[in-house]
Amino acid sequence: MKLFITGTGTGVGKTFVTRLLLDAAAARRETAAGFKPIACGDRDDAEILFSASCPEPGSLDLVNPVHYKSPAAPMAAALIEKREVDTDAIEAAYRTLASSYQHLIVEGAGGWEVPVAAGRNMSDLAVGFGAPVLLVVDNKLGALNHTILTANAVRARGLELAGIVLNHVSDERDAASISNRTLLEQILDPPLVLELLHGETEIDWPFGGR
Repeated sequence: MKLFITGTGTGVGKTFVTRLLLDAAAARRETAAGFKPIACGDRDDAEILFSASCPEPGSLDLVNPVHYKSPAAPMAAALIEKREVDTDAIEAAYRTLASSYQHLIVEGAGGWEVPVAAGRNMSDLAVGFGAPVLLVVDNKLGALNHTILTANAVRARGLELAGIVLNHVSDERDAASISNRTLLEQILDPPLVLELLHGETEIDWPFGGR
């Protein structure tokens, strides 16, 4: 299965969810790799995906072919470092991993429309991969608007919305975090809704035989 992980913003738990999915695939004795096309700042997220992949890919650069040291959006980091995003390297790494593993889980940077280059956003990378999209949400007050906007944008690009993950980044709960799931199921009718409680460390593979 190929899957693209996006989020309603930065810090919502995309890497956390990707690692849980990789662990779940490994528990089924299936090969799975994480792929972080672009990392800005440190490479901590890419290193987590590298270590969680089963078996480990040949190198960290295969998991993360484009890395900027500047902690900014990819387009801003590229301008700061005077180095354009190497889309050829991204596509080559994607093809290599896709042909080597049963499951390839791609983690985007930031949110759905984060700019990557002039006239090119993270959503364009996702369209190029053509994989179903799993949307990770920080389940709190205000999440409904961001989730609905992002889910509609995914579908508007002709991609399948594989599901929504309501991630409780904080252990504090409010009325919105309790009601968000019911409302999103009614409004968006996603095929899958996962709810991860704060501190949860493992999940079952949620996609059946896919």
